[in-house]
Amino acid sequence: MLNDAVAPEIVPAAGSDKDAPLKEDIRLLGRLLGDVLREQEGDAVYHVVETIRQTSVRFRREADAGAALELDAMLKELSREQTISVVRAFSYFSHLANIAEDQHHIRRRRAHLLAGSPAQKGSVSFALKKLRAAGVPRATVDTFFQDALIAPVLTAHPTEVQRKSILDAEHDIARLLAERDLPQTPKERHANLQLLRSRVATLWQTRMLRYSKLTVADEIENALSYYRITFLRELPGLYDDIEDDIAAEYPNGDGTIEPINAAYVQMGSWIGGDRDGNPNVNAGTMQHALARHATTILDFYLDEVHALGAELSVSTLMVGVSAELQALADQSPDASPHRSDEPYRRALIGIYARLAATARALGATNILRKEVGPAAAYPDAAAFVADLRTIVASLESHHGAALVRPRLATLARAADIFGFHLASLDMRQTSDVHERVLADLFAQSGVAADYTSLSEEDKQALLLSELAQPRLLYSPYIAYATETDSELAILRAARDIRQRYGARAIRNYIISHTETVSDLLEVLLLQKETGLLRTDWQAGESTCELMVIPLFETIPDLQRAAGIMSEVMALPLVKQLIAKQGQLQEVMLGYSDSNKDGGFLTSNWELYKAELALVSDFRKAGVKLRLFHGRGGTVGRGGGPSYEAILAQPPGTVNGQIRLTEQGEIIASKFSNAEIGRRNLELLVAATLEASLAPQAANPAHAGELAQFEAVMAQLSDLAYHAYRHLVYETPGFTEYFFSATPIAEIAELNLGSRPASRKANQRIEDLRAIPWGFSWGQCRLLLPGWFGFGSAIEAWIDQADGASKDEKVATLRAMYAEWPFFATLLSNMDMVLAKTDLAIASRYAELVADQDLRERIYKRITDEHGNTLRCLELITGNTERLAGNPLLARSIQNRFAYLDPLNHLQVELIKRNRALSAESKIDERVHRGIQLSINGVAAGLRNTG
Repeated sequence: MLNDAVAPEIVPAAGSDKDAPLKEDIRLLGRLLGDVLREQEGDAVYHVVETIRQTSVRFRREADAGAALELDAMLKELSREQTISVVRAFSYFSHLANIAEDQHHIRRRRAHLLAGSPAQKGSVSFALKKLRAAGVPRATVDTFFQDALIAPVLTAHPTEVQRKSILDAEHDIARLLAERDLPQTPKERHANLQLLRSRVATLWQTRMLRYSKLTVADEIENALSYYRITFLRELPGLYDDIEDDIAAEYPNGDGTIEPINAAYVQMGSWIGGDRDGNPNVNAGTMQHALARHATTILDFYLDEVHALGAELSVSTLMVGVSAELQALADQSPDASPHRSDEPYRRALIGIYARLAATARALGATNILRKEVGPAAAYPDAAAFVADLRTIVASLESHHGAALVRPRLATLARAADIFGFHLASLDMRQTSDVHERVLADLFAQSGVAADYTSLSEEDKQALLLSELAQPRLLYSPYIAYATETDSELAILRAARDIRQRYGARAIRNYIISHTETVSDLLEVLLLQKETGLLRTDWQAGESTCELMVIPLFETIPDLQRAAGIMSEVMALPLVKQLIAKQGQLQEVMLGYSDSNKDGGFLTSNWELYKAELALVSDFRKAGVKLRLFHGRGGTVGRGGGPSYEAILAQPPGTVNGQIRLTEQGEIIASKFSNAEIGRRNLELLVAATLEASLAPQAANPAHAGELAQFEAVMAQLSDLAYHAYRHLVYETPGFTEYFFSATPIAEIAELNLGSRPASRKANQRIEDLRAIPWGFSWGQCRLLLPGWFGFGSAIEAWIDQADGASKDEKVATLRAMYAEWPFFATLLSNMDMVLAKTDLAIASRYAELVADQDLRERIYKRITDEHGNTLRCLELITGNTERLAGNPLLARSIQNRFAYLDPLNHLQVELIKRNRALSAESKIDERVHRGIQLSINGVAAGLRNTG
């Protein structure tokens, strides 16, 4: 792994000349890591690492039983100190390989652009060319961008363990690696190498993980680091690129570019506002989150305005300015005679002073550069943008248009996108909590003694009656339950935050486990109790500040979703509130819980059906639907390539409106490199544009064919559901097997997030949160939530005696794969999961199950289904190799697994030690640390398992 002699293990396949730079980068980083390991830990540890790697490779490639025994014995003999060093070595190599791979993606994309190749699939330019070829006019494209909302929403992750210090060091390594592609003198090359060596050494000497419990504040800071690395500059820059792409594809007669004034991509966050299952989130965390958001964005604005002041040295002795700009300069606290003829600088000094005052008013405590003099704080971000637009207009009308684009236009764009709030903070709580809070309020006010016992019909009648009353249920003179006080305080904090930071700071309230109409009405009533829903009783009009968004998660919830929304949208009050929302209503769909509930195939099918039903019912109601996709990193939680996922959405479900979650190591994978981050943001825009405006594909050519495909899918889903449920929920001992054969117990007890792994203190699969459920299967390399049940379903359906021959049924499945984007994407994602699944590694984890009969019985069920699934996938696609359609990813997986496998073997050994100690009521912090490091390394190596 770590020197030139063994580097060929990670070299791409022969003949892949375009990947030669990747080989060189990985060899270089591996050699530097090896040098650091020798220097810091000594030759003995270095040779232990190499021996483990070589034995692990033999175990993988030859399925050598002797290698397994040899590896097991070797790992048992490691001292605790050696174990930590070995785990760290392989974990860091996973991280370094990711950096090299990302740099290679950037390199290949630039080579593509420099060669003048056609626009790449997934780019906005490609989407625009496709739309223009289909006859979509420029006006339609302009309308799309004016009305669209595309919102990646960063969420906290119970398994995310990355530290900002590590991210910073890795960012430097990526930058230095990129510099090596530029022409360098021998001296510059040597200096670059020395800096790389020092950064790798810094990594080795830096604690990779947190060993104190992660707090919500830590999670907020972790997320904010990606804004500084990527979002603050790359998102405004992407807007500029898109304007250029539109102008190139749809040129105006006079050659001018019409600016897009809408903020069609906006950032969202759950971190600090998501209370579902997290007792550590409260009114204080929401207020802290917005204060940190505001400080981050205002620091950025202050730096940019300061830089602009240095750049815009324009003198009125040389060129004139607008009256508005002169007035702005005259309002500045800067009275220096040295700048009397430099109105732009004076105006910017005034803007800086106003921003500094704004920052202090919004919670900033440390402004690095003191302003020249006092100035009034901005009342809102729009006033700041107006001042910037004044400067832009003056420059453009006085021969200074060339001075706008480099920084000023991008800053004005950033202010449009981020305001003073940076990202919209979503609130989320489970419906059960709302019910308990209102039961307390109803009981204490004498309105209803036992609200929870009422029928759904009676609940709705009571809630609507209270919403029609001017008076409140709450009294400041009554003692309520602690939970009631906390929930009401959170809603009051939301109202204060909106007043302080702007309406976009908090605008959504998500209800987990939405099962009834009353679940939505309860949140409306709680908003009324806290001043967020107000009614003009004389006019009979109500206004609600937070959109109430149902989250449908389980299979039964998804099946009820359209009916619930039809019923609630028919209520006069809700109709009025939706009209105030621009005749728009959002619905969130949960991929994680539906998968844990019903398995991969059924989850995807029920989501598809729910979306189609919602589109139909919303169309009937005359309401625009915005879907919020609660996707995780792993395919079992709705993950997979975002571009393909958006294009595979059922017709009519995008329409320029989409929100989707980004979580855990997926955030680091997508956004820890600025250029990769911009590309991922562009993929979202391009896919949404294409899915919204491109004419529907010709295939399936006939509605009857699509109906046949859907009928087959319904049968397959039913069969897969029963196969999955039978294993997970109906097989005696399965829960014991899962908790023994995966690191779920270790994940739950280690400091991997601010949120508990389970909603309740038990070992029921039903109460386990979906994220650690999927993450645990990823760690042991089975990734069961991403494929189990598929093989059984296909085989059973083909064997059914229903009048069609087996050959005819296989032909139907192949037609579904060839002609139906939904089914093709489903199989593509499953193909990726199966490429990352490794039964040899999983067998080592199965050995952790003490009951031999239980271990053999359940592991055989799993491996049999794995074999069925592979055979059926190959039967449908015709591909006997995994990822035949994505050779780049196939090479990436193949190359890195020889270095990922040792981490799994080490993790198994550490889990054995940890559980043996626990049985004796003992704790070894170094063993805990080793497990946590191995979890981080495996997640980094697989890249989308959370």
